[in-house]
Amino acid sequence: MIGAAAPRIAAAFAQDELRARLLAALAVPTPPTSDFDMNGRAPADLGARPAGVLAAFLPDGALILTKRASGLRHHPGQIALPGGKVDPGDADVVAAALREAREEVGLDPATVEVLGTLPPHRTVTGFAMTPVVALVRGAFVPVPEAGEVDEVFTVPFAHVADPARYRLERRLWRGGWRSYHVAPFGPYYIFGATARVLFALARRLAA
Repeated sequence: MIGAAAPRIAAAFAQDELRARLLAALAVPTPPTSDFDMNGRAPADLGARPAGVLAAFLPDGALILTKRASGLRHHPGQIALPGGKVDPGDADVVAAALREAREEVGLDPATVEVLGTLPPHRTVTGFAMTPVVALVRGAFVPVPEAGEVDEVFTVPFAHVADPARYRLERRLWRGGWRSYHVAPFGPYYIFGATARVLFALARRLAA
């Protein structure tokens, strides 16, 4: 019986250490980020619709990410954190992130411990996107939302938390050059707003 309990105790200690690291990172003061950080100031007429995304870490430290469906209006086919805009029935961005995660990947909010939020990230598509950092307590079996999510996958904590895994790239976009962060992992090209907010978290974790 002692031998059987040992792995569970080790896992509990590991998750407690992960929780402590994330809480310490959330306590580091940093300013809001933006898709315009490396590309000049945002246009004055750009809206800022509130949205919440969930940076949910599993017991082994892996982060849940999605590959968005190719037919979506915003960011089709891109790698993203589960989440979306705040609906009238949502109490706040945290509620929106939890609701969207349940809808998009089948994550039960009852298994989620919300640790805090990062400053909002303003996207080029007009959203003020607040990352909600959380731990998943217990098993998680992904259920991708048909028509919204093509794939649900995870990225190891070591990749997410290492600032050296992130770099800047440039591409032509709407007639001009635009710089953005990337953090590729295997076949997944993590870039743009998702990479930018994860880079902000990685820098806090390394502080």
